[in-house]
Amino acid sequence: MRFWNLYLLLLIIPSLCFAQQKRSKGDIAFFEYSYSKAITEYQKELQKGPLTSQQYLNLADSYLRVDNYNKASKIYLDVFKKDTIMTASHFNRLLQSIHNTSGMEEVKTFLQDNKQVFSKELLENAEFNYDLLWSESELEPNYALYNVRINSNQSDFSPSFFKDKLLFSSDRPRGSKKVYNPSGNSFLNIYEAEIDPNGDLKSVKEFDGLKDSPFHKSTPYYSEEIDRVFYSLSNANGDQLLFSPKGKNAMSIGMSSSKNSHTYILRDLNTSFHYPFYEAATGKLFFAANFDDSYGGTDLYYVYTNNGIIMSAPINLGPRINTPGNEIAPFVFDNTLYFASDVFYGLGGMDIYRANFQENDNFSIPVNLGPSINSSEDDFGMIIKMSDSNEYVGYFASNRSGGIGKDDIYGFHMLEKPGLKTLALKGMVQRKNDGAVIDGAVVSLLDDEGRIIKEVTAGANGKYELEIPWQETVVLKAVKNRYSTYNQHLNAARLDTINTFKFNLEMVAIDDIVTEQEEQMMIKINKFFFNKSRAEVTPEIARELDKVVAAINSFPELRIEIASHTDSRGSNRYNLNLSQRRSDAIKDYLLEQGVPEDNVVEAVGYGEERLLNKCKNGVFCLEMLHNRNERTNIIILNYNELF
Repeated sequence: MRFWNLYLLLLIIPSLCFAQQKRSKGDIAFFEYSYSKAITEYQKELQKGPLTSQQYLNLADSYLRVDNYNKASKIYLDVFKKDTIMTASHFNRLLQSIHNTSGMEEVKTFLQDNKQVFSKELLENAEFNYDLLWSESELEPNYALYNVRINSNQSDFSPSFFKDKLLFSSDRPRGSKKVYNPSGNSFLNIYEAEIDPNGDLKSVKEFDGLKDSPFHKSTPYYSEEIDRVFYSLSNANGDQLLFSPKGKNAMSIGMSSSKNSHTYILRDLNTSFHYPFYEAATGKLFFAANFDDSYGGTDLYYVYTNNGIIMSAPINLGPRINTPGNEIAPFVFDNTLYFASDVFYGLGGMDIYRANFQENDNFSIPVNLGPSINSSEDDFGMIIKMSDSNEYVGYFASNRSGGIGKDDIYGFHMLEKPGLKTLALKGMVQRKNDGAVIDGAVVSLLDDEGRIIKEVTAGANGKYELEIPWQETVVLKAVKNRYSTYNQHLNAARLDTINTFKFNLEMVAIDDIVTEQEEQMMIKINKFFFNKSRAEVTPEIARELDKVVAAINSFPELRIEIASHTDSRGSNRYNLNLSQRRSDAIKDYLLEQGVPEDNVVEAVGYGEERLLNKCKNGVFCLEMLHNRNERTNIIILNYNELF
C-alpha cells in the first residue's frame, strides 16, 4: 500500500470531527480519504464556480493519491503562483509531482528558482542525493533481498529484533480483532516469528507479551538492555476509544515488560506517536510524531528517559533529518541513524536513508540507500545488526511489485553496510608544531581537473566533515590566510583506508617559521657558524637549513635571499669572497634537498659590509661581539606581498 494509506492505519480521524463545520461533498470525501470520490465531487463543484485555494490543494492532493501526477502538479503550481497558503507538505507533494512528470532536472530548476522558500539543509540534501543517485545509477545491487515466508496478503511491516525472534506489525485477520473502518481491514496487531538459520521467518503467532486491546497495536521495538518492549497503540479505555475535543483518536506509545505491566509513556489525544526506538547508551527514545511544529508531515523526535520513563520534552531532530515530507521508522546502529522519508528527492514513495551522528546532536547529510534497497514504491522500517559470522543482517518492509501482500517484510545479508558508497572524511585542522586547532580553514575536495566538489569551513573547534558520492581519486585541500596550504592527492586505496576514521589536517602557521631581524622578515633558524675560513655545510648547519627546506615546502610561493656575513677580521676582499662561497654552498644544499631554483632569488655574500656593531677594522672587540657579525640570514623577499 502507499505510505499514506499505512499512515491512516495509525491515525484515526472519524467523520464526526467535521460535523461542526459546513463542508462540501468534495471536502467530506477528501477528509474520509475517498480520493477518487473527492475528485468527482470537486469537479462537479467547479462547474458551479471556483473552489477555494484550500479546496484546490485538496483536489491536487487527491490527484496525487491516485497517481495522477500531471493534474496534481498543474494545480499545485497554479495555487503556488496565486496564493501563499501552501504548506511545507504541499511543496513536497508539488515536487514529487514534478519529479514524476518532468524528471529530476525540472525539480532542480524549480528549487533554484525558488530557493528562498526552502531551507539550506533541504537544498544541500537534495543536491547531494541527486548527485549520488545519478552517479550510482548504473551499479548493480551487491547483495540479494528475499521475501520472508511468513508474509500474508495483507500488510506486514515494522520488523524488530526480539531476543532470538522477530516482532512485526500486521493487519492480517486474526481472532476477534475488530475491523478498522477507513481501511476495511483488521486493526493492526503485533506478531512474533522464529528466525531460521538462513534468516528466513517461520512459526508466526500473536505476540502475547503486551496488554490486550481490540484496537491498534503496532511498530514494536524491544530493548534487550532494559528488557522492555516499546510500541504504538490506540488511545483507549478498555473497549472504548478515547477522542480529543477535535474528534481525533491518535496513537500513543506504551512500554511493557510483560502482559500485565503496560505504561503509557507518550500520549496526547491530538498527536500520533509511533515507531519508537530506544537507545540504551544515551537513554534517548526516538519516535515519529505529527506535532504542529513539524517541518512537514510526520517528523522524527527524541526524548530523554530514565530506563524508558520520560524525562524531557520532545526534541525535533532538525532540518537535516526532517523535511517537508514524512519521516518515520528511526533505528540506530553503529553511530548511524536509519530512517524512512517520502521527501521528493528519493526514488519514489518512502525511501530508506542513513545519516551519521555528529557532535551537538547534529547529523551528516542523509544518504539514500539506493536501488539495492529502495524501489519506486514504499520502503521503510529497516533494522540491522551484525551476525555471528560477521555479516550484516536485517529486515525492512516494502510494497514493491512482486510481493505477496500490500506490504511485505524483506530480509538481507551482506558483507558491507547497506547503501550507496560515499566518501566521508572528517577530522580536525591543526597547527603542525603544537596541534592547536585552526578554526575557519576552508577545506575542499577537488576532482582531477581541479574543480571543487564540496567545500566546508572548519568550525571554532577546528573540526571539518565532508561527504560526497564515491570517487576513485580526489584532492583534499585546506587553506587559511597566514597558514600553509594543505594539499594531498588521494587515490582509491588510500581513500578506503581513511574513510573509516578521523583524518586530521596539519597546517603550518607563517608566524611559527618567520622572525623579524635587521628590519627584514626572515625564516626562523638557529644561528650557526661555518668552520673557520671554510664554506662546507656541516651536519649541524644542515639541520638548520632543513628548516628552510620545510618552510618552502609549506609555503611554495616564498622567494628568498641567502645573505651571508663575516666579521671584520681579515681583509675586506677575503671576507667578501668567503661569505659568497658560504652563500653558494647554502644554495647548493637547498637545491639538492629539492628546493626549486625559482625560490632562491639571490645568494649573496656581503663580507664585512653590514656589521651590526662597532667591531670594524682596527677596533678591539671581544669574541662574542665579533661572532654577532658573523651570520647567515634567509630573507623573505616577498613577505609583504604575500602576507
